[in-house]
Amino acid sequence: MFSTIHLAASRIGEVLVGKQLQIRQTLACLLAGGHLLIEDVPGVGKTTLAHALAITLGLQWKRQQFTSDLLPADVAGMSVYDRSTGGFVFHPGPLFTQVLLADEINRATPKTQSGLLEAMEERQLTQDGVTRALPQPFFVIATQNGGQQLGTFALPESQLDRFLMCVTLGYPDAQSERALLLGEDRQAMLRHLQPVMQAGQLLAMQAALRQIHAAPALVDYLLALVHATRAPGAFADGLSPRAALALLQAARAWAALAGRDHVIPEDVQAVLLPVCAHRLRPAAGSGPGTDSRALLQQLLLSVPV
Repeated sequence: MFSTIHLAASRIGEVLVGKQLQIRQTLACLLAGGHLLIEDVPGVGKTTLAHALAITLGLQWKRQQFTSDLLPADVAGMSVYDRSTGGFVFHPGPLFTQVLLADEINRATPKTQSGLLEAMEERQLTQDGVTRALPQPFFVIATQNGGQQLGTFALPESQLDRFLMCVTLGYPDAQSERALLLGEDRQAMLRHLQPVMQAGQLLAMQAALRQIHAAPALVDYLLALVHATRAPGAFADGLSPRAALALLQAARAWAALAGRDHVIPEDVQAVLLPVCAHRLRPAAGSGPGTDSRALLQQLLLSVPV
């Protein structure tokens, strides 16, 4: 059933060369039913990856450029008075799609960012006292520039916690960058990219993911990692139960991509950083240059399997 996902990874890899690990991480995120945050400096292919994902998976998608003057209604939609009917008619915004490409999400103000919270958590939108369901499946694929960039607003913890994974692309290696310079234009490749599946197939794969077995001992290991983040010293706050659920679901997706019907400790270890690093902050007094990814790497070494 999951063979189509591997075909999608191959097609995306033709556009985004040299990033097989990140492509697999992003596909695992969407397979697990989660939202994806792609974080890095401008120009390394964040938006290209988001576009390629939406097209290859055969999902309806819309792109919204987030800017400092963007309002929540610009994303969600608004009710407009209609003279002919004498009432207000709701005009849906770009949020009403299967994939919302939120480009440079941290350039929008916190007010606009918070407008996505209900949609990302409950797949619905409440406006003017009316709750409207969003299309299924529904994903937010957001790109974010580094916090040191000018004109950015840090995403609050409540917003970060709703992203199942945060992936960093990094600079390409020399061979991949050479292929990029000598190859076809990436925008032209995106225009010619064809979907390899339909939304119904993705929903069926997500349902099948629940059958991936996680043994009690495996769950104990996962909980040991989660509880280690809550111990005083390393992190300001530990992982929440929602983060633990996200970690298990992502590990199931990683196992499915490897062709297994059960989760092993290596699956948990493979997804720990992209699932958890953006949810954690080093405790006050941590050494200079210490970040959550480095602390999680140390935690992996200290918690026995």
